[in-house]
Amino acid sequence: MMWAAALERAGVQVVYGFIEWKTHAKVSMVVRREGGELRTYCHFGTGNYHPVTARVYTDLSLFTDDPKLARDALQVFNYITGYVPPVKLEALSLAPLNLRERLVGLIDAETENARAGKPAAIWAKLNSLVDPMIIEKLYEASQAGVQIELIIRGICCLRPGVPGMSENIRVRSIIGRFLEHSRIMAFGNGAPLPGPQAKLFISSADWMPRNLNRRVELLVPIETATVHAQILDQVLLANLKDTEQSWILQPDGTYDRLRGLAPAFNLHRYFMTNPSLSGRGAAMKDRGAVPRLVLDRA
Repeated sequence: MMWAAALERAGVQVVYGFIEWKTHAKVSMVVRREGGELRTYCHFGTGNYHPVTARVYTDLSLFTDDPKLARDALQVFNYITGYVPPVKLEALSLAPLNLRERLVGLIDAETENARAGKPAAIWAKLNSLVDPMIIEKLYEASQAGVQIELIIRGICCLRPGVPGMSENIRVRSIIGRFLEHSRIMAFGNGAPLPGPQAKLFISSADWMPRNLNRRVELLVPIETATVHAQILDQVLLANLKDTEQSWILQPDGTYDRLRGLAPAFNLHRYFMTNPSLSGRGAAMKDRGAVPRLVLDRA
């Protein structure tokens, strides 16, 4: 409140958001006049704009001038500042309005792919998995044959590897030098993961009732080819390859630490010693130019 008052005295318009809901989405929007026209830039993140936690937390963000995302972001800001519900979002999904329905639809689509004999897979990286409806949908998908890989750092109310219920679900928690905080979701979309056809998203929301029902959250699609490849073929794959900081959730709710697997792979060491591909889209015009990891299956 002190900072809000200081900002208002300096002439900044401070918006306090909804009374019933916490505004948890991370989005910035800047409109510039460039030549004779206006151009909109947006930044979407999975974590807070905070200089202290940024030194410890791992998060992802998307900086874009995509017109669809810009139009959607404008509607989100209008909703927060003027309580005007979006008429029709072109790309974003927004909690508590339609994000849950979007997730359920994506899981259902993979379930139908599996039942039709097509490749079907879901990869998700979250802080917490608690929501009963989403968990039931994942169980249903597993029973249909969807291969599900979950990286859940904190609380996970799903039980993987239970015969007849969740034998196609694997859950790991990664605890290391940095706090894994990014939320990423990938859906095979009729082909094996990883691949260019996958539907890929970053989000501010964990799969918890409070995030999906009582907070303003965003689910952001990743469609730029090089960004898509970096997040799917490097970030998610590196999480699934980690052998030095990973704990595997067992059907009885206990965790066993991975030990002694070769070749050894440390997720955090990998990203500290390999340069990011961010900002190199123009220089790397095709997906094949993005260095890829290979997932070693047990």
